[in-house]
Amino acid sequence: MIVTPGHLSRLQQISLVLLRTLIGWHFLYEGYFKLLRPAWTRAGAPLAGWTSADYLNAASGPLAPIFRAAAGSPWLPWIDTAVAAALVAVGLLLILGFYTQAACTGALLLLALFYLSAIPTRGVPEPRSEGAYLLVNKNLVEAAAVLVVLAFRTGRIAGIDRLRSHYRNRSAPLRTDEALV
Repeated sequence: MIVTPGHLSRLQQISLVLLRTLIGWHFLYEGYFKLLRPAWTRAGAPLAGWTSADYLNAASGPLAPIFRAAAGSPWLPWIDTAVAAALVAVGLLLILGFYTQAACTGALLLLALFYLSAIPTRGVPEPRSEGAYLLVNKNLVEAAAVLVVLAFRTGRIAGIDRLRSHYRNRSAPLRTDEALV
């Protein structure tokens, strides 16, 4: 059964859009910060800034060999930029409610990569990890939240997706009683 905005209470709609917006802000800020402080010059010389090298080298999950190889790759500056740009793009799309389903898919892919790089299996928080416990960490929790945003198609509640849908079906009036706006 597909739940439409008209079947949700106003509080439910607000909560779902707020969840989408907060997730979007988290992605946007993480990416913006990484783009703001790149660790590489155009010539490839390291600077004091952000790079995924330490994170990739510390990988312990099932994809650890691939992540470690990427850390030592000459492509690392491009990988860093691509990850940061993907975070910014996903964040903006979620905040705006624009191509929300695609943004959720991108967010789930990024979070899956982050989770698979270091699945928490010790049951005790690592000294340098934030919110990592037995099998569940912040990446897994955020992925579950993104799945909720994906399942409820929050772009149809409020966002550019809602406007796009209306203009695609101009015969249907834009009803304000079905959504937040």
